[in-house]
Amino acid sequence: MRAFLYKILPHSWIPYILHTRPRAWFIVSAHMSVGFILANGFNFSDNQIQTWLLAIIAWGILGNGGTLAINSAFDKDEGDIGYLENPPAIPKRLWLFALVLLLAGMPLAFFLGKQFFLAYLICFTLSILYSVPPFRLKSRAGYDILVNSTGFGSLTIYAGWAATGQPITPTITNILFAFFFLFVGFYPLTQIYQMEEDKKRGDLTIARALTKKYALLFSIAAVVVAFIFLFSEISKRYLEIRSIGIIFAMFSWVFVLIPWYVKHQEVDTKYEQSAFYKALYAWAVTDIAVAVAMIPGLF
Repeated sequence: MRAFLYKILPHSWIPYILHTRPRAWFIVSAHMSVGFILANGFNFSDNQIQTWLLAIIAWGILGNGGTLAINSAFDKDEGDIGYLENPPAIPKRLWLFALVLLLAGMPLAFFLGKQFFLAYLICFTLSILYSVPPFRLKSRAGYDILVNSTGFGSLTIYAGWAATGQPITPTITNILFAFFFLFVGFYPLTQIYQMEEDKKRGDLTIARALTKKYALLFSIAAVVVAFIFLFSEISKRYLEIRSIGIIFAMFSWVFVLIPWYVKHQEVDTKYEQSAFYKALYAWAVTDIAVAVAMIPGLF
């Protein structure tokens, strides 16, 4: 990706683009698309495809990219960060570039309806509170995980649902709670391999507050709660053979978290970073399993 960008763009632009962490565009857009699919089913009319693409641009690229870039602007990390290894030096005006991206998503979000716009506005506010002094909630254990689990966990999947204009139903409510707790479980994993950087900066993240052992136990417990919500929803409304994927999704988390916990005292930063990316695959498996189990009109 980086080599390709250097071929097609002026070199002075590259650090700005990289700090939006393009790898995360696809991850966040895919998660948002689950909500869209659950609401929209197999309605692939031109109008619905257009709505989906606009939602991806607004939420997955401008909103998410701006959020991650403004985080980079104030973190000033030198080591690897989530979705970006060997990050380039922070450009002087990265914070302004990030703010422009976030604001550019506003008119698109407004066009996609009041539900989508409200979700975007909440996440815009959370991104500022999370990264920018004097608020900087990412440096306060508990607030950091609440912001991320609300924004990336719940509101991202809700944004896909909201883009279709569908009202809130019991199904999407249970899914939002499930993914809130799934991100509660996932978020400490993003911090464990960056604990030294956070310590140098003075950020008391949830992982630092809990220590590695208890952060992993906390993650395991949160993932269990997430799957309780998923299995509860399936048992009520989706008890079909296509729901079996949820079991595979659950075990994909087991295969990441349990070995990591067992070996947490002996593994190095490289293992922790690799395990974080394996957890991303477990997240993807969960997204797919939920979509297959609950998409309307599949059979």
